[in-house]
Amino acid sequence: MSDDDEAVVDARGERCPLPVIRLARVVAERPGVRVVTVLATDPAAAHDVPAWCRMRGHLFVEARAEAGHTAYVVEVVTPSTPAGVP
Repeated sequence: MSDDDEAVVDARGERCPLPVIRLARVVAERPGVRVVTVLATDPAAAHDVPAWCRMRGHLFVEARAEAGHTAYVVEVVTPSTPAGVP
């Protein structure tokens, strides 16, 4: 995987819904991105990131505790479509 395939969204210190908004922006603005890692301190991200993945058809890979924050790893599925839309 190249650097263009991966992105990190540093949303530490930001509150809901900003981590998911920033995740969505990266996916929309970088069509070649395959994996996005969201770094977040907001506990709501534990629910918001997986829910966003389900709604948009992406794969929620994992959440891992790191020093002072959690890293949420998302595999971007192309094309991105909302659930229930053909």
